[in-house]
Amino acid sequence: MSQLQINNLYKTYDNKTYALQDISFKLEKSDFIILLGLSGSGKSTLLRCINRLIEPTSGDIIYEGQSVNKMDKTELRLYRRHIGMIFQQFNLVKNLTVLTNVLTGRLGYHSVISKFTPEEIDAAYRCLKRVGLEEYAHKQVRQLSGGQQQRVAIARALMQEPELILADEPVASLDPATADSIMQYLGEINREGVSVICSLHFLTLARRYGNRVVGLKQGIKVFEGHPEDIDKVRFKEIYGEEAEEI
Repeated sequence: MSQLQINNLYKTYDNKTYALQDISFKLEKSDFIILLGLSGSGKSTLLRCINRLIEPTSGDIIYEGQSVNKMDKTELRLYRRHIGMIFQQFNLVKNLTVLTNVLTGRLGYHSVISKFTPEEIDAAYRCLKRVGLEEYAHKQVRQLSGGQQQRVAIARALMQEPELILADEPVASLDPATADSIMQYLGEINREGVSVICSLHFLTLARRYGNRVVGLKQGIKVFEGHPEDIDKVRFKEIYGEEAEEI
C-alpha cells in the first residue's frame, strides 16, 4: 500500500478556472518527490490540498489507506500531527524566541492549552541542535537571517515527529548556497525514513535531491518520472518553449 495516493484531484476557486486538473500520483514511503513548475502552476495548491489547508473540489487523497477528504475534525487533527509543513516565508512568530517557535510543532499533541513538558523542551533543543541552532534558542526569530529562520522552520517540523514533510518553495527566497544547505537538511531527514514532497523552481536541485519528479503546468500534470529523465524536450514541456535551464 502506498503511503499517499492522489486520485483525479481537481481544484477550482470560481467553477471556471482550474488550479488543479485531474492530478494523480502515488508517494511511497521514503520517497523524495519534487514538484516542478512555474509560479501559478498549482504546486502550492496541491500541497495545501494534501493537508487540507484548502479543500479539493473533487478527487480523493488517500493516506495510508484512509481518505483524507472524508476525515472529521478529530481524524484530521491526528493526521496533521504527522504532516510537517515548511513554507517559503517561514511562517514563524517573529517576536517569539526560536525555542518557542520550535515548540509550537507539538501543539497538535495538546488537547487543551497547557504548558510544554520538560521532555518536549528537551526535544526542542535536540531539534535545534540538529539544524545547528542550539545556541540561538533564546533569541527572537526576527534577529535571525532568512536561512536561519528556515532552519527553525525545519526544527519545528521535526518536533511533530513527521511521517511526511510538505515543503512549499522552501528555498525560493534564499541565496544559492543557503538554499543548497536547506535542501541538504531535508535530504538527511528523508534518508532517515521521512517522506518529502517539495515544490521547487530549479531542476538542478531536483536532480540533486529528488528520487521522483512531478511536473505541473497550468494545473495539469505534464511529467512524472525520475529527475534524470528530464531532457530539453521535457524541460520545455514543464516550463514553456522559451525557457532555458540555468
